[in-house]
Parts: sequence; C-alpha cells; structure tokens
Amino acid sequence: MKGYRLGLYEKSMPNSLSLREKLQAAKAAGFDSMEISIDETPEKLERLSFSAQQRQDIRRAIFEVGLPIDTMCLSGHRKYPLGSLDDATRERGLEIFRQAVDFAHDVGIRLIQLAGYDVYYEPSNAQTRERFEEYLRKGVEYASMQGVLLGFETMETPFMDTVFKAMQYVERINSPYLGVYPDLGNLTNACRLYNKNVQEELALGAGHLFSMHIKETEEGKYRDMRFGQGKVHFAEGIRTARMLGVCLFVTECWQDSEEWLDVNKEVNRFIRSKFEKDL
Repeated sequence: MKGYRLGLYEKSMPNSLSLREKLQAAKAAGFDSMEISIDETPEKLERLSFSAQQRQDIRRAIFEVGLPIDTMCLSGHRKYPLGSLDDATRERGLEIFRQAVDFAHDVGIRLIQLAGYDVYYEPSNAQTRERFEEYLRKGVEYASMQGVLLGFETMETPFMDTVFKAMQYVERINSPYLGVYPDLGNLTNACRLYNKNVQEELALGAGHLFSMHIKETEEGKYRDMRFGQGKVHFAEGIRTARMLGVCLFVTECWQDSEEWLDVNKEVNRFIRSKFEKDL
C-alpha cells in the first residue's frame, strides 16, 4: 500500500470530453482520483445547478468507472469574490459557495479548494478584507452543516500567497472544516519572493493541511508549464507534506497537446517518482 492518493485536475484533459470520459482517461493515465473544476465560466458554473438526475449520473459514472472525484477546485470566486464592495457580486459569491457545498455533498466530493482571494478584478483594501472574512464565516458555517471540508489554496497574489497568510483566517474562523490546501508551485514562487523556506512555510499549517496541489512554476510564471521545466523541488515539498500528515495530492496541469493522454501518463510517472525517491 502506497499510503497516498494522487489525483488529476480535470483541465489536464480536453474540455470536449464528458465527465465520465475524463474519469476514464484519468484512470487510464494511472491516477487514483480526479479533481473537478468549478471556475468562473458559465459552462462550469452551470454544474452547480445540475438536477438531481444529473448529479446521480455523476455518482453512477464514478461507481462504474471506479475512480472517485475527491476534490473540487472552486475558482469561480475570481469573478464573484466574497470580499467585493459590490453587494450583488458578493451575494452571488456566497450563493456559489453554498451551491458548491451542496454539489459536493450530493456527488460525494470531500474537499473544496477555495481560491485565496478577497477580490481579484478589483483593488484589495481593508474593506474588501473585512467583507471577505464576514462572508467566509457564512460559507464555512454552511459547509460544516453538510460535512464538507474547505481548504485555502495559496495563490499568486499577495493577499494569500503563503501558508502563514492562509492560517491567519483559519485561526480566526476556528472551524474544523476550514484548513489549507496549498499549491506547491505557487508557494515555491512566494517563498522565493519573500526569501522564505518552503518546508518551514508548510510546517506553519501543521494539523490544518488537508491536501496539496502539485504544479510546476518558475519566477513570474504560475501555469501552463511542463513538469521538470520549472523551479519546484517536488520531492522536498511532498516529503514535508507527508511528514505533516497529508495523504491526498492532486496534480495540476493544463494540456494542449494532441497526445494529452500520453503526456498525463508521463506526468503520473514523474510525480510518483518523487514520492518513491524520498519516502
């Protein structure tokens, strides 16, 4: 028994595939689970309004394919942030939050990754941070009633680009349902920027780390990179996360190659080799 699960982000597969086909492809590439995306596009947000039958169809696909959807990447709050100064935008953000929790509960998703933004397309200030915390409390309370975990992603903006910053909100909200779901690539860039140590930064979330995104980055670049071509020390970050009790990992990447399945198989081998090297 390897003692960990390695998932695959759904955007590493063509958007033309159905969820069932993506589950089949993730399994064929050797992954243990898939992470579903609820981003700011109308197509992905529409999933939150799926009927009971459509949700049942997803559960059936999970069962028949034999691959779970353990996690959700909820980035729809980029467009509808909880800290927005616009009341309608903020209320829509809370509605998305609650709908995402309901969707996760119905489909069997255990963990929602929250984008660590108070706002994204508008300036951050004391007011946006105050509103973010106010509406975050409402969302966490709702998730706790449904038994769904929430983990902050460490992002590429100064508001929440480190575990230390994420933990400030985790400690203030003080709920067992809110923790940190760090992105190793984003965190690597932040630690270089602030002259910090990735392993020490991860340790600040001890007891509150729910999962980890494994993504390649380099200075100034946060996505669309092939693994092995950036500056992330995967083995060290994975080893530290494992020592801190993390057993659920998700590979985050985007594929535009016609050989996307073969590329994902290679990604799986590359990442698993980092587990084998140091554990």
